[in-house]
Amino acid sequence: MKAADARAMTLDQIDDEVLKLKKEQFNLRFQRATGQLENTARVRVIRRDVARLKTIAAQKRAGVPEPVAKTEVAASPEKIEKKTKSAKPKAAAKPRAKASAKPKSKKK
Repeated sequence: MKAADARAMTLDQIDDEVLKLKKEQFNLRFQRATGQLENTARVRVIRRDVARLKTIAAQKRAGVPEPVAKTEVAASPEKIEKKTKSAKPKAAAKPRAKASAKPKSKKK
């Protein structure tokens, strides 16, 4: 589930979806324990979806304004700025000096 889909839901819908995902997570744990789990990646997806939904629900309860999508920001022409390259040329790379090999002194 994408965050945009979750943001379109009401708090009741989010709570119902979290409950449904928790039940599925419970069933997946039993399948893993009995060796019947085929899609192991699903456990991770469920866990992240639950976290995502809980985060969005907490934000809605706290009254945090919804973030603006990147595509909406890029679509507005007044917010688009052209990036120009700096006029300064880059410094040329200097050749490195080799480490001098010191003759090893023999201990007497």
